[in-house]
Amino acid sequence: MSVLGRSQSTFSNYSRHVASMALHFGKIPTELDPEQVQEYMFMLQKRSKTPSQTYFKHCVYGLRFLLKSEGLPYEYLHLPSIKHEKKLPTVLSKEEVWQMLKSCQLLKHKVLIGLLYGCGLRCMEVRSVRLQDLDYDRQQLKVVQGKGKKDRYVPLSEHLIRVLKVYIQAEKPKTYLFNGQPVERAGRDFDSRYSQRGVQWAVKQASKAAGITKDVCVHTLRHTFATHLLEDGLDIVSLKNLLGHEQIQTTMEYLHIAQLDTQKAFSPLDTLFEKCGTK
Repeated sequence: MSVLGRSQSTFSNYSRHVASMALHFGKIPTELDPEQVQEYMFMLQKRSKTPSQTYFKHCVYGLRFLLKSEGLPYEYLHLPSIKHEKKLPTVLSKEEVWQMLKSCQLLKHKVLIGLLYGCGLRCMEVRSVRLQDLDYDRQQLKVVQGKGKKDRYVPLSEHLIRVLKVYIQAEKPKTYLFNGQPVERAGRDFDSRYSQRGVQWAVKQASKAAGITKDVCVHTLRHTFATHLLEDGLDIVSLKNLLGHEQIQTTMEYLHIAQLDTQKAFSPLDTLFEKCGTK
């Protein structure tokens, strides 16, 4: 997996699912009968609480990688196909983002949400921001080894820079911009970056305090960043580079969400009332 450039989180995810299945049957999955695999998959599908059945899908992906590593076809275990659901992401209005920023009780959370929205960062990327990655003079943030192990630069708002300076002066972080609590697992010391759960909680709390009824998660702010930039006139190629997308097709999905002046949709009720409302 390392040679193929897969991330540590993918490795942990796949190996955890394969290990769970091995423990369930007392043997490695490649020694199982297809019927046993089907039975296990059915159990996972029924146990999955989310509509997307993430746990079920990740188990299939882990088993696929195991078979690939062993040089075996997917049909060896009769693995089911995974249908990719086409869902448009949730996007906030500028007023809702403003309310989230105003609702933050901690300066740390205000800076966090400012970076997620203002720079379009992923959860891991915002957790990994170091002091040395901030370039106030050029008004840029260097995103180091984002998804796909690629570096990129994103613009830093002058408004965010002012708040960053106040936050750093008050909190005095040493290496990473956002510090959490250092933990130790299995004899290994982990760095003290703000945890993924901590970032998720901060975003949920801010959206709740702002009275937003939409289903808001960390990635919602990245979707909102992309959509608002398109609506503000940024071209699609520049947006692709800012988001760090590999394929332009991924970025073009935001064209279905953005309300552009050239193609802004409207309801026929509006024109109906304009023409007939005074009669």
